[in-house]
Amino acid sequence: MAAELGLDSAAGSVGINMQEPVNKLKFLHALVAGGVAGMVVDIALFPIDTVKTRLQSELGFWRAGGFRGIYKGLAPAAAGSAPTAALFFCTYECGKQFLSSVTQTKDSPYVHMAAASAAEVLACLIRVPVEIAKQRSQTLLGNKQSGLQILLRAYRTEGLKRGLYRGFGSTIMREIPFSLIQFPLWEYFKLQWTPLTGFESSPFSVALCGAVAGGISAGLTTPLDVVKTRIMLAERESLNRRRSARRILHGIYLERGFSGLFAGFVPRVLWITLGGAFFFGFYDLTTRVLGATSTDH
Repeated sequence: MAAELGLDSAAGSVGINMQEPVNKLKFLHALVAGGVAGMVVDIALFPIDTVKTRLQSELGFWRAGGFRGIYKGLAPAAAGSAPTAALFFCTYECGKQFLSSVTQTKDSPYVHMAAASAAEVLACLIRVPVEIAKQRSQTLLGNKQSGLQILLRAYRTEGLKRGLYRGFGSTIMREIPFSLIQFPLWEYFKLQWTPLTGFESSPFSVALCGAVAGGISAGLTTPLDVVKTRIMLAERESLNRRRSARRILHGIYLERGFSGLFAGFVPRVLWITLGGAFFFGFYDLTTRVLGATSTDH
């Protein structure tokens, strides 16, 4: 708020449109805050993600590596986390601001849903290749190759669409429902925090709201995450490489029942609950620090 007031004063004194610098400032804050938050989460909680991936693998947990090499795949995850998170939050914040101005509504869950969905599609342009390199390393399918070598091999043997971007559709099919649940919940919890508790919003409260929203969303979308993992890890001759998401889900159900559809449920919910706390907490904290810094200048 103080930063916006400072920009308003400066805009008024030189006679320019004040909306443009505010948008640029929000864009920069979202870029930096999203990148910092994404990298902190992905590195800190990586072992839980590895356990989740191996539980969902067609090979089974122990054949996929068990508890061995629990940090395999960390390099591509760390390299891709900041740009993926930064791209997502830039799109989300700018989309939310644009849609709010167009629809003349504020804090509408429909605006949050639309902005989050658009942000997920763009973020998947980076996320999907990173996930392929990471998950193949996590399940020992990379054969001791680096993340870059895994991606180069996928491109040379299977091309862009079936190699680097295999599972793009199933990833979006997982991410959009996840965001449609998570972000409206997160925004709603934040709005209700002060009226219900009597305390002002803080990075801690934002983190707590993010943890609850993330945990609920993670649990409900676990079957979609299982499908995405199966498609990305499928060998060239595997049936999963050519089957639709619906048929893969049906096959998992016939093979393992509901427990197969919700494979990795506990580590996924734990990972995203903790990740939601770290991610949204660091995002809010970084945004506040950047806002205070810009006010001082």
